Amino acid sequence: MEVRSDCRHYSTRTTGDGVVRRCRLGANDAMPFACPDGCLFFESRSITGAGWRRPDAAGPERPS
Repeated sequence: MEVRSDCRHYSTRTTGDGVVRRCRLGANDAMPFACPDGCLFFESRSITGAGWRRPDAAGPERPS
């Protein structure tokens, strides 16, 4: 299974060596990072109404 970036426990961080993706609970396969099928720890990521917007949401694009 691929990475579930819509999971509450998914974390990504940019470092000098690149991007680090991980599960905060350690329930993933380490190399390559992948979530297990039917993960018992999956929780849908919630987004508050504080002005944040999902990148895949429909709407006007920002100018480059």
